[in-house]
Amino acid sequence: MPTIDLTGKAAVVTGSGRGLGLAYAHALAAHGASVVVNDVDEAVAEQAVKSITEAGGTAVAEVVPVGSAEAADRLVNRAVAEFGRLDILVTNAGILRDKVLWKMTDEDFDAVVTTHLRATFTCARAASLRMREQGEGGTLVLVGSPAGQRGNFGQTNYAAAKAGIAAMARTWSMELSRADITVNAIVPVAATAMTETIPAFAPYVEALRNGEPLPDFLRKGEGFGTPEDCAALVPFLASDAARGITGQCVGIGGDKVALWSHPQEIRTAYADGGWTSEALADAWPTSIGAEPQSVGIPAPKTPEA
Repeated sequence: MPTIDLTGKAAVVTGSGRGLGLAYAHALAAHGASVVVNDVDEAVAEQAVKSITEAGGTAVAEVVPVGSAEAADRLVNRAVAEFGRLDILVTNAGILRDKVLWKMTDEDFDAVVTTHLRATFTCARAASLRMREQGEGGTLVLVGSPAGQRGNFGQTNYAAAKAGIAAMARTWSMELSRADITVNAIVPVAATAMTETIPAFAPYVEALRNGEPLPDFLRKGEGFGTPEDCAALVPFLASDAARGITGQCVGIGGDKVALWSHPQEIRTAYADGGWTSEALADAWPTSIGAEPQSVGIPAPKTPEA
């Protein structure tokens, strides 16, 4: 089994004061990387740094809301100032402003898109500039979501941002390949403040908080676990063992890891001279529309169901 050793590498993890981001930062530090922890709350960021250093890792805090080019530059510059370089970027920061379409405000939409999509762009741009300048390759790990793969009720802003992040990973994997910079999106599923709002998960998240383990039907069947269950994927993707992996969307949670498919044509039909509206209406039920694709994140299959 290969050894995952990130000694001498420096990482920035956005939104890493708590939850999944903190788990990623801990995992990177445990494998030898020095980490810039980022959060908007100074006390939370400093506590995260303390938890990493007390575990034997190396970390510093940079308190700034992501989204702007200036914030991205601050994060990259902090890594360079503290550790002399930047090798790994994990774009984890995120917020939710869930509402159905007709109730979602411009502010709801813009806030989520700024924190998820724009921040991923600005941070990745700043990181790629530094990595290209160093000339030694690097790793971008963009954090996606099942909502970005399938859509989710009440999450216009979040699903759109996460779908855009998956598209960015595919695009940047091509653009940065000559610089030996890998770019992948991860699709984590874990017990967090976000998933606690899902009624089917809520009692199990509460039980986990009280020290009870998650049952196998969740860990295996749903691929649902703790933030720490998702964290191992990040050091792996940043390691030499994954230098040939780029442009992929990889799901992880509980005991499950999965490779998501990229959108592709699944059925085709042809009409000599092109299609008329009437011909489409006639052909749809028995050809390309015979098996329409499902939408939304499937409801968890609990034993009671």
